[in-house]
Amino acid sequence: MDKMMEVPKEMRDFAERSVSQARKAFEGYMGALQKTTQTLAASSPSTMAPARDMSEKAVSYAQSNMSAAFDVAEKLVHAKNLQEVMAIQTEYLKAQMAAFQSQSQEFGAAIQSAAVKK
Repeated sequence: MDKMMEVPKEMRDFAERSVSQARKAFEGYMGALQKTTQTLAASSPSTMAPARDMSEKAVSYAQSNMSAAFDVAEKLVHAKNLQEVMAIQTEYLKAQMAAFQSQSQEFGAAIQSAAVKK
């Protein structure tokens, strides 16, 4: 690898710690959000079930998408060259497009189901 393109070890270590800390903070936030959602679900009437289900799906999708983003950030921190960075990014974008398509279909089906139940 060209020495001019090499990322200093200290900078790579800092980036790795930053990604790890951000992931932990997000996981803490998601844990609190899930507890709040569960508390609200327990206290809400069954007529709110479709809205609650869609809300839970949206939270699940957000958690999955952020987890994928943290995973790719960790891989990028360890990339050795631009070619590896591009391969990681391409793989991530393909996976996220597939996930988005699947999530959109599932969410659309949930909305249709909720509309039929009304």
